[in-house]
Amino acid sequence: MAKALVTGGTGFLGSHIVRTLIEAGHTVRVLRRARSSLTLLEGLPIEHAIGDVMNVPSLEGALQGCEWVFHAAAVADYWRANPIKMYLVNVNGTVNVLNAARRAGVRRVIFTSSGAAVGMRSDGRPADERDVFNLPPGRFPYGHSKFLAEAEVRRAVETGQDVVTLNPAVVLGPGDVNLISGSGIVEMARGNIFIYPTGGVTVIDVRDVAAAHLAAAEHGRTGERYLLGTLDISYHALMKLMADVVGVPAPFLPVPGAVTPILAALAGLARRAGLALPLDADQIRLSGRNIYFDCHKAWRELGEPAIDLRQTLADTYDWYVQRGMIKNRDDVPGRARPN
Repeated sequence: MAKALVTGGTGFLGSHIVRTLIEAGHTVRVLRRARSSLTLLEGLPIEHAIGDVMNVPSLEGALQGCEWVFHAAAVADYWRANPIKMYLVNVNGTVNVLNAARRAGVRRVIFTSSGAAVGMRSDGRPADERDVFNLPPGRFPYGHSKFLAEAEVRRAVETGQDVVTLNPAVVLGPGDVNLISGSGIVEMARGNIFIYPTGGVTVIDVRDVAAAHLAAAEHGRTGERYLLGTLDISYHALMKLMADVVGVPAPFLPVPGAVTPILAALAGLARRAGLALPLDADQIRLSGRNIYFDCHKAWRELGEPAIDLRQTLADTYDWYVQRGMIKNRDDVPGRARPN
């Protein structure tokens, strides 16, 4: 059994990585800020290291005695974040983790990148690990920041460091306390979604992503990147399934492709005016495209995902209901149970 440090362990994905490691019998230490919420780690037998990926001495202390480090800390809510802070944490923070891990003698680093760092194909086929980020950096700074972080990982591997990179697609599931991907099911349950984009995405359950992290630590190949996804699905089909799970009418109005750039421009103006929106202009622009990934490499080498999308959405809905963030469908007059 190994001793592992998890950065970002108090967050959505990080907390599931922590649970997966513990269930497999490993010892886990979590790097966290003194004021970090421990809601997602309640009752877990973990060690705590107070610090931050931008604080090198705290990193070096936290890594002592660890064989693995799972670097999941990042600024992921990019539509709410300051871009400068995002680049600093996502790129410089990764460099700090890599350097500190090398000095501490950590055997393997498992780096959580993103499908957003993978290039989009123009021929209509799903992108794979060989496709290089090719969106305008100014239009999609989150993906660009992860692309730059991966460049640092490649440099580290070239100097002999053992690093494996994982690129999750859209991650869904229980525990998304900050409403990064979970906002869709929350707003659906509140009856606030009437339209749907014409594009599509690759999705995966957060617990399958966590399982892939453990598999990558155990037998992933050094220097490789692995796209993680379960299912390619149109937004229309995804939203119909969400609506069925939470017991509300499905969105009925498609957003024509010609309208998408106009909505994106309006969203950009609203953001500059200081209005808080659930989506930014870049997300709206991309929503009309099919952003699908070929994840067979990860399926072959790390194991196939095990959780069905309906189960993912049902568990996510139940998690938000239990925390009072949305009402149970059975408590809302006129709502039917899902089929």
